Amino acid sequence: MTTTPPLGEFQEIDGRRLFVHRSGHGGPAVVFLPGASAVGLDYFGVHQEVARFTTAVLYDRGGTGYSDALPLPRGATAVATELRELLLAQGVAAPYVLAAHSLGGLYAHRFAQLYPREVAGLVFLDALHPRWDDFMPPAASLAEAERPGPEPDRQALRAMHAELRAGYPDDVGLPLIEAKVSDEWLRAGAAERTGLVALADELRGGPDLPDVPAIALTVVGTDAGHPSQEINEAKTKMDAERMSGFSRGEQRVIFDTLHHRLCFDRPDAVVQAIRDVVAWWAGGSYGQEDGCSRSAGSRRPPG
Repeated sequence: MTTTPPLGEFQEIDGRRLFVHRSGHGGPAVVFLPGASAVGLDYFGVHQEVARFTTAVLYDRGGTGYSDALPLPRGATAVATELRELLLAQGVAAPYVLAAHSLGGLYAHRFAQLYPREVAGLVFLDALHPRWDDFMPPAASLAEAERPGPEPDRQALRAMHAELRAGYPDDVGLPLIEAKVSDEWLRAGAAERTGLVALADELRGGPDLPDVPAIALTVVGTDAGHPSQEINEAKTKMDAERMSGFSRGEQRVIFDTLHHRLCFDRPDAVVQAIRDVVAWWAGGSYGQEDGCSRSAGSRRPPG
């Protein structure tokens, strides 16, 4: 496996190295929280666009990606505390907009519970929710997601990663693709997914989230292997309820991509959501009409 990242640097936290890459200037800084089996550089494309208008930060949680190994899974408090220490060590000033994909949504939730004054906004990118099981059918429960999957087809996996990162510079994309199909990275992704039920339990016992600007992008494309209509309806209802807890919260439903492809197929929707949350925090207008720029393949839910 490639152990040296193609860009960025290492920051020592508690005697361990964490991979971090930052670009841009100004604030509030936007911090990307990867999903399980994802790493910071998977969000490189949207990171580069966000860096055009504010500071953008990518990183790998301890035990994942280019960061030093740690036993997995980890608790949400440990991950949130680690991220805060990393941002402080890097001199990235609070408050932050947390852009969280999939599993990263649970870690962003915990960060906002622990450090509410350090959160400027939240962007949930088809993210997990602490009450996921309250909405989903039993076949899509967190406990089911923890079960080991079949051994991946490395050749097909490599081809998928190469297709998604076709627009990356070769010096970034090629080593990343090889690292993502390595035994170590695959094991780390699988291990993180074994702690989902415990993570949700940890968050449900915590305080409410701060009332900050928030947007949820809900992907309702067909995910292979799931009863898509039922899952899509459940996710749409879940994110609608999630956003109802914010005075400046909005759900945007994305039809034309899949969960793992969101930041690759719809970088426009991701970057626009982040831009809007940054603007709302700064006291800017809500944009044309009701505060967001619409793009093809997305809509607000009725009601």
